[in-house]
Amino acid sequence: SPKQQAKKAVSAFYSYEQQADFSNSWSLFHSTMQERFDKGTYIQDRAHVFMGHFGVETFIFDISKPTKVNNWILDDESPPLDLVYSMMVVQTYKGKYGNFNIVQQVIAVKEDGQWKVAWDYN
Repeated sequence: SPKQQAKKAVSAFYSYEQQADFSNSWSLFHSTMQERFDKGTYIQDRAHVFMGHFGVETFIFDISKPTKVNNWILDDESPPLDLVYSMMVVQTYKGKYGNFNIVQQVIAVKEDGQWKVAWDYN
């Protein structure tokens, strides 16, 4: 089903992030997200912040049940998107500053026949 395909794309994204394979996770971004983040900068920032500052090597994650959203807008400058599923992702880290979670709304968007990932900026 589209709902499961959307969740599978988000799971693939965070599996790449979990392995510090930020190049492949970046490739799963919606084109608007790719425009927002230069690939090289994204790879460097993710490694620097999570591995360098937080002192973690990996994390575990959990994804909530996807919910369909109509006419979702990424930010003030983006057009509404039709086929969109929203889910909450909880990333659990164990690092040098203790254990912590990052909770983030994540959007799966169908683009050119493939499910892509976006973050909410509204």
